[in-house]
Amino acid sequence: MFSPRLYPLSMPVTPDPEDLAGTPSSATAAAGRMVGAAFAGGKRVAGRARQGIRNRPAADRVYRTAVGVTGGATVALGVALMPLPGPGTLVALGGLAMLGTEFEGARRVNVKATAVAKAAATKVAERRARKANERSATA
Repeated sequence: MFSPRLYPLSMPVTPDPEDLAGTPSSATAAAGRMVGAAFAGGKRVAGRARQGIRNRPAADRVYRTAVGVTGGATVALGVALMPLPGPGTLVALGGLAMLGTEFEGARRVNVKATAVAKAAATKVAERRARKANERSATA
């Protein structure tokens, strides 16, 4: 069922000792390095698995359909949640990011939407800082 080439049974999660020269040797730092190495290994495995799917046209069509349905449903949920207090916009952007992994048009829309959201967040932060400064100046 699973090809050992695409899904190795064990991935190395310990970093190379030469990579650790000059780094702090606390338990927290070591745990962080191990987690980082595990994520990096997982990304390599995921990339190889995705390449294996792309090599099979039927599997690729099923995968792209599943990504499209899941991403589209997430975007729809985010849009439905936007009028309510909460992370509706973030959910919609997450759905666009999912769609963007397989569809170039969604990737372009996601880049533009993310830029607009970041600009809006910056404006809100500046406005809050200005109001805080005004309050502290009058107090």
